[in-house]
Amino acid sequence: MRHYLAMSITAAAFCFAILINAFSFGLFWQDKRAARTGRRTSEQALLSVAMCGGSLGAVAACRLFRHKTRKEPFRTLLRLIITFQLVFAAIGILTLHTYLDA
Repeated sequence: MRHYLAMSITAAAFCFAILINAFSFGLFWQDKRAARTGRRTSEQALLSVAMCGGSLGAVAACRLFRHKTRKEPFRTLLRLIITFQLVFAAIGILTLHTYLDA
């Protein structure tokens, strides 16, 4: 039962990660286009989506579109978000591993 629950949680987290990162990537792409032609997405909104799990999509879009690559403090805040998420993921993996071994 525990392994089934762990697999369900893992599958749900994986699906969520794909969706939020695709959304983040699209939001950054839209903001890059709007930088030339129209209404921009706020930096707060971009960072909020990254904080909710879309940091990989954000970084991929920043590099691919050369968008917000030199903008401070945006760049530093995005790096802090990624660091926070890596620490949180490591803690989650260790906790899940401990739960499955019990």
